[in-house]
Amino acid sequence: MGARLGANLQSAPVMATPPSSSSSPVQSLPAAGAPADVAHPKGIKSYVRRAGRTTTGQSKALEELGPRYVLDYQSRLLDAADAFGRTAPLILEIGFGMGEATAHIAQVRPGDNFLCCEVHEPGVGALLKRIGEHGIDNIRILQHDAVEVLEHMLAPGMLDGVHLFFPDPWHKTRHHKRRLIQPPLVAKLASRLKPGGYLHCATDWQPYAEQMLQVLSAEPLLANTAEAYAPKPDYRPLTKFENRGLRLGHGVWDLVFRRRSSP
Repeated sequence: MGARLGANLQSAPVMATPPSSSSSPVQSLPAAGAPADVAHPKGIKSYVRRAGRTTTGQSKALEELGPRYVLDYQSRLLDAADAFGRTAPLILEIGFGMGEATAHIAQVRPGDNFLCCEVHEPGVGALLKRIGEHGIDNIRILQHDAVEVLEHMLAPGMLDGVHLFFPDPWHKTRHHKRRLIQPPLVAKLASRLKPGGYLHCATDWQPYAEQMLQVLSAEPLLANTAEAYAPKPDYRPLTKFENRGLRLGHGVWDLVFRRRSSP
């Protein structure tokens, strides 16, 4: 969050292996319903390989706070009450970048639990550092592909919300098949939401916003909370990345959909 998923690419394909050698092979969702003007990919992942070094402060946070706040990926359903030490609404975040906005939202919504997926170690270390500095206790991190987490660790109707902020827009037409917001993933996300639960996406790339609106509107389990794009919810802060874009005249589009009781 607050940093684009897949930014600063190191010329690696979307099917790249995550930096941690301990990650399991990803069983990606099928890509049926991908844009008609591009070839269908073999599957979807929630990340691409990204360059970046882990700082001393991030490494220290990983060592000292990782055992408490970073969960092990397991091919079985998550016991959220055990993981967080309490029962509370569960919000999934896919790709939090360096964790700036994630930490802010967790602080302004202390009554919610935030399960945050990010494969890149510098980002995980940065969020852990913020957790330590601000005494945040309602975040747990999975350093693993969110597609596998959805498939194996989250039961249908388990989530109260999903945040997906500034995923890589893959600007070129031939790369649109790599975009994360595609019908198979949206259907999976919708199935994991409780009736009334929400899916909140944001992007600063208008063509991607238009595709997001089209894909989300076509999902039978979801209903738009606005006529098209939603006002920015108060809990989502403006990040440094976003403020820089706004100064350059770039727009930002928020989409907030809710899970219907029935299709």
